[in-house]
Amino acid sequence: MTVPDLTPDAIHDMVRPEESLWPRIIKWGVTVGIIVPLIWSVVGLEISIGRMLATPGQVWSLLTGMFPPDFDDWPRLMSKLLESLYVAWIGTLIGAAFSFPAGFMAATNIAPRWVAIPTRGILSGIRAFPELVLAIIFIVPFGLGPFTGALAIGLHSIGTLGKLSSEVIEGVDEGPVEAIGASGGNLFMKMRFGIVPQAMPNIVAYWLYRFEINVRASAVLGIVGAGGIGAEIVGRLRFRGDWPKAGAALLLTIGAVLVIDAISASVRRRIITGQPSRTVISKWMTAITGSHRDPRFEIENA
Repeated sequence: MTVPDLTPDAIHDMVRPEESLWPRIIKWGVTVGIIVPLIWSVVGLEISIGRMLATPGQVWSLLTGMFPPDFDDWPRLMSKLLESLYVAWIGTLIGAAFSFPAGFMAATNIAPRWVAIPTRGILSGIRAFPELVLAIIFIVPFGLGPFTGALAIGLHSIGTLGKLSSEVIEGVDEGPVEAIGASGGNLFMKMRFGIVPQAMPNIVAYWLYRFEINVRASAVLGIVGAGGIGAEIVGRLRFRGDWPKAGAALLLTIGAVLVIDAISASVRRRIITGQPSRTVISKWMTAITGSHRDPRFEIENA
């Protein structure tokens, strides 16, 4: 009887047999597929060591030129900031209004395939164009101004929210829908009482999240003349060279985005989970409004 070789290499070969050829080929293929486009991008963008080393100094020069910020013209900056918020809000309302029925039309568990597939294609085509490109297109018929920005943001929001809404609708529990159908309910009743109560919290949460994105997009659209705080920042940097006031506008924009993100996250958490948020802003609002009191205590002591 021959005693097997129990060296570490032999044990490794017995426990883990030699890898086949195809996994190694796939591994190397993925590696090459990442490295080659990276090298091609670096060469195409003319990125060099000298430019990378000079970048921190250039960024520092920009920051030192903006700070300390100049808030002397703060009424104009606030009006422009509110204009950006108006653009984002109107664009979100447009997206929510049109994406809600589009979500049902794109859901395969509700609409027939000959309706769902073309609707999905239309929504995908809308999402293919960024807000910036849509704003440039809309400038031709509608001219410069915030109305163009609102239309661009609204159209892009339809494509995004329509896709997300259809996925939420497709993921609902089919039990209530089947129960309504078994009791004689038609398609409208299935949607109204079986799908909408389940899908609406997530859909509204997506609307709020989209509003956060649209606030940032409305600031960017000022680059092409779609109004808002972005146009003020670009104008002061490019044409007037007034960097301290541009820094003030930038700080106001960052502050507004952070506050809106915090409030929206708190509301979305409450909608989805049914629990109050633990963010600092929500605690402040609770302390101010007194909503921390137990309603049962109020009723008993009324």
